[in-house]
Amino acid sequence: MKLLQIDSTLPVASGLLDQGSIWMEKIKDMALAYAPKVLGAILVYLIGQWLIGRIGAIIKKMLSNKNFDVSLQKFLVSIVKVTLTILMFLAIIGMLGVNITSFAALLAGAGLAIGAALNGSLGNLAGGVMLMVFKPFKVGDLIEAQDSLGLVTEIGIFNTTILSPENKTIILPNGALSTGVITNYNTHGNLRVDLKMAISVNQNIDQAREVAIGAMKQHAMVLAEPTPEVSVLEVADGMTTLAIRPYTTQDNYWTVYFEVQELVKKSF
Repeated sequence: MKLLQIDSTLPVASGLLDQGSIWMEKIKDMALAYAPKVLGAILVYLIGQWLIGRIGAIIKKMLSNKNFDVSLQKFLVSIVKVTLTILMFLAIIGMLGVNITSFAALLAGAGLAIGAALNGSLGNLAGGVMLMVFKPFKVGDLIEAQDSLGLVTEIGIFNTTILSPENKTIILPNGALSTGVITNYNTHGNLRVDLKMAISVNQNIDQAREVAIGAMKQHAMVLAEPTPEVSVLEVADGMTTLAIRPYTTQDNYWTVYFEVQELVKKSF
């Protein structure tokens, strides 16, 4: 007689099926619970991105209408967009049920660390914003600042670049530049070229003045108005030093500086 054998795997298989059903029910419940949140988060993201783009465009238009520097416009618009994007993601995380307190603390700590590491750079950044807002000079101006003289070729967020008369590129940090003394030679639209030339104390000053002014007026790049000037600067060491001052445009400054000296000397 054969004994009836009972398959011992049936209870195990039944248990696995029951466990699978339980997990499926849990997944279904979680899907039903989180689906509205996920859909809401996606909707907030899409609307938020559109709003951030619109706000950025409005701010850019406002700054453009007020003739703000192009570099400053891009910088401010970027700052606004980044800030709004961070706020949007925090809102989305909160909608999904995640505690945003830890994220806020993390951002605050990161901000302090970055601020400490970039202390000098932030000062230059603030200086760059001040220069672009108040505009003590513009690209193409001849300025003297931080013991350097040259043409402004670029005004950046962190640094300002000038080109010296020797064709040397000089990079000035905006932090020190914005708080220091700036001499702008282009404010009035023309420049006075300051020259000095010595003559004998026995030479007639009026005649020397007449000859020098006549020589300066012969130069095509010397402006008729304001009129060239010749004054006695110093009498010492057996010489009379004359201050010879023609006026010219910024573009012709160095040409007049060198050529007028030679022209007046030859006239003497």
